[in-house]
This record gives sequence, C-alpha cells and structure tokens, in this order.
Amino acid sequence: MGQVEGETVDRLASLEELTMQKINCAAVSAAMGAVLMAAVVMGAAASAPSSTKSGPAKELRAMNPVGKGDTVKRLDGSAITATEIDATVVRLMKAAEVPGAGIVIINGGKVVFAKGYGLRDKEKNLPLTENTVMSGASFTKVVFAYMAMRLVDKGMLDLDKPVYEYLPKPLPEYDGYKDLAGEERYKLITARMLLDHTSGFPNYRWINDDRRLNINFQPGSRFAYSGEGINLLQFVIETITRRPLQDLMEENVFQPLGMTRSSMVWQSRFEDDYANGYDEYGRSLGPLRWKNPNAAGSLSTTPLDFARFVQAILDGKGLRTRTWGWMLSAQVPILAKHEFPTMENQPTDENKSIRLSYGLGWGLYWSPHGEAFFKEGHDDGWRNYCVGFRTPKDAMILMTNSGNGEGIYKELLERALADTYTPIEWEGFTPYDRLPPRPALKQHTKVSVDAQTLEKYAGRYGTPPKLILAVRHEGDHLTVQENDEPVQELNPESATQFFSTVADDVYTFEMDSSGKVTRMVLHSGDETIPIDRID
Repeated sequence: MGQVEGETVDRLASLEELTMQKINCAAVSAAMGAVLMAAVVMGAAASAPSSTKSGPAKELRAMNPVGKGDTVKRLDGSAITATEIDATVVRLMKAAEVPGAGIVIINGGKVVFAKGYGLRDKEKNLPLTENTVMSGASFTKVVFAYMAMRLVDKGMLDLDKPVYEYLPKPLPEYDGYKDLAGEERYKLITARMLLDHTSGFPNYRWINDDRRLNINFQPGSRFAYSGEGINLLQFVIETITRRPLQDLMEENVFQPLGMTRSSMVWQSRFEDDYANGYDEYGRSLGPLRWKNPNAAGSLSTTPLDFARFVQAILDGKGLRTRTWGWMLSAQVPILAKHEFPTMENQPTDENKSIRLSYGLGWGLYWSPHGEAFFKEGHDDGWRNYCVGFRTPKDAMILMTNSGNGEGIYKELLERALADTYTPIEWEGFTPYDRLPPRPALKQHTKVSVDAQTLEKYAGRYGTPPKLILAVRHEGDHLTVQENDEPVQELNPESATQFFSTVADDVYTFEMDSSGKVTRMVLHSGDETIPIDRID
C-alpha cells in the first residue's frame, strides 16, 4: 500500500503520521489575524471578475503546444523556448526515473504549452500525451471545493453554519461518524473549516493507533490537512442536495468548463488513452478505476482538462466575485514547518516572507509576481502539482504517473516558470538528487499452498463503510483489493503468509482455536496493522 504523504485516500500506510503536539492558541489567533488582514489588502489589488461568469465553456484557448521555435514567458519576464523545456523535462525524468509526465503552461490566462512526455504504459510502450487520463489524486479536493462554492452562490450551502445542522440526525448516529459520540466539538465544525482544513480531524482516521476518527484540537484554531474533513463535506452536500457527487460535479464543473475527459468515477470512454501508475521502483500499479466518487481523491482527468479548470480559477469563471475572492483569500495562516505529518505542528518562521496560508480548497502564498494559489496531488504511483499566479494569470500544471514525480518539481518550476517561491520543504518535495538511496527490494520465495487453505482466507476485511479489503482466491495465489484501488496479487511464502507482487507489503492470516480465520495482519514498512475479518 506504500508510503503516502497524506494525499492517498483512506490508505492504511499513512499510520506513520505522528501524534499531535500542543499548540499555542493565542499565538495562532494573533498570527491568523495578521494574515487575514494581509489577505484583504492583497485581495483588493488582485484582478477580479466583473460579474458572475457561467454558461457553456468556450473552447480551450491556444490548445496546441508551442512549436520548437516558439517561447514561453516566465514570471520574471524572461522567456524559455519549447526546445529548452523539452530538454529539461527529458533530462529530469530520466534522472529521477519518472515514466511519464504531462505539462501545461498558461500565460496571461491562455494555454501556450501543453505536452506529454514518456510513457503511459511501459509494458506496452504507449506514449503519454496531454490528453491521457491520469489520476488527479488530491487535485480532486480543489475541484470539489469549486463545486461547493457554486452551491454557496446558489444559497444551498452556508460556509459558516455548523454542518451537523444540515443533517436529519446527530452526526455520531451515522455509522461513519459513530466514533464522535461524546465529542461535542463536532458541533462547531463548518463548511469553511472543512475546506480550509481547520476541522481538527486527522488526515485519515487510519493514522491513529486505534484507527478511530477523532478531533485533535479546537475546530478553527489551526491548519491540519484532512481528507476526512473533505469526505464529511461530501456527505453533507449529498444530504443537502439529495444527489450523488458525480452528478453534482458534472453539472457544476465538468460540463460548464468543457472538461470532457474528467470524472469522479471511471468511464468506459477513458479506456482508449489512460495511464498506469508506477511506484518508486518502476512497478506498475495500473490505473485507478474508481467505482464510487470520493471528494478527497477520485478525480480522473487529463493535463489539458485540468488546465481548463485552472483557467476558470484564474478568471473567476462560474463564481460570483465575492465567492471567488473568498476561495482565494487567506482563511488560516500556516505556521508549521511541514504539511505532513499533519499533527506534527513544528513551528517555523521560514514561510512568513511568502505569507503561506490556506484558502478554501487551495494553498496560498505571496510572491513579487503576485498572489499564488497551489495544490498537490499524491497517491500511490501518482504525483501532481499545480500553481497559478493571479495578477499575470500565469500557471503551470505538472502531472506524473510515478511515485518519483515530486523529485522533478523544484528544478522544473524554476526552469520553466521562474517560480522560486513554491514552499518545497513545507510540501515535502525533496529533489531527486537529494533523496537517500532507495532501499533494496525485499526478496520473497513463492511456495505451493493447497486450494482449500487458500479458499478459507477469501473474504472481506476492514472497518466498513470507509475501508474494505476484499481477498479472493485466484488459482495458486490470492488477490487483495482495497476499496476501489487496483487489485494486487498476493503470492504465498508460507501457509499463512503472503507477499504483494507490486509493493513491499506482507499479509499474515490469523486463526482462532477452531481454525477459523479471524483477521489478517498487514506488515507495511515499519508498521504492523491488524485488520479484522468482516465476513
């Protein structure tokens, strides 16, 4: 299941997160006020749409990539040629061992460069293009936030109303939130807090030793990135509208913006051009074919389709001026040295010069070239990043199908865009040439296990409804599938222990005195994670 720095949806391996350190609420409150005041001043200077912009999206401007002799304008006013961009990308991908990447650059609100590099499928030697469907990972969160803000414009969602008030029964009475019984602070949580990641929830409940959902600090008091918070808002919005998320996203985002190759669930039309994800060792993880929409990470999209969305954000398209301004205004200052682990909260002054903060769905910072908004996407085998600068309306979208993708961000942003302001250390984007040596893969030997033994391990394990691992007997081995993720093959190395063929995970099955299988234990990295059998 791999190492995941907070972006992978409901991933058990994120248990490596640390426990919360206490924070000085008074200091946070004071700093928050300062950042919010700065945001008001900066926001007044930023360009804004003159009115609500909605209706069918126009054709993507300047869709064709620039020619080899053409140039792209950088933030500092200098230019770089397409040939120079090509050379930089190819060199970095080779050095960092990144199979494929899609890159789009926007100048003045128009797409001036769009190109795919490398392979979408190494095994079949298929090229990756700017129209290849890839996993958006946590790019999903900003697209979902945009949809939520459209509901705010329609008067269907109040950012500052406690979200439990939208539900027909108390939140802890729902199966997914029964862990909050006796925790009254859930009544303080609003949609604004869920979108700016100040709810107090862990990134995912599986991070906690007991794997239960909890609130770690007073809601609204500080930033701590949380997929759980986004999932709660999805639940609330689907309750308010009585409609599934996929329909809401189609109506409010994909159709109006012309994102024809984007969806919250896998579509058959994607089968003609999609990418496989690859782990740090180059092993194929396949595509993520989501069956159920997840606001925190199920977006399938292409580099060009996501560029359409970024253009809409730069223009304020589809949102009222006030709502667009809220989305891109500082809601909470970021005072911690690292984004992950989310509860580490190690204080630093390193990002004060760029006024690092979070808006509604988007990370924000200031630069001499204007205010910037950004978002990362991180899942097993997928690494994405985008950044946009409001005043010049310049932006860059980077999408890779590799666990090594983050290693090329720093140099590529600096070289192609002259962006030296992205908070690389806070994000955890260690350049490829500064990473420690990759550990050697563990060696396993497959043995023969009789069919009767294999069959008794088949079943479902986990903690429904959030996490279900389906184990199946397939010939001389087992397979395991976590929720909607790709199926992994598990080969036996003993009668009770099985190893993944695409990850470093090992599963051990445990039985009671009668021989009935009661649970399996996942050994992933340094973690040992018991997972009870459901049926």
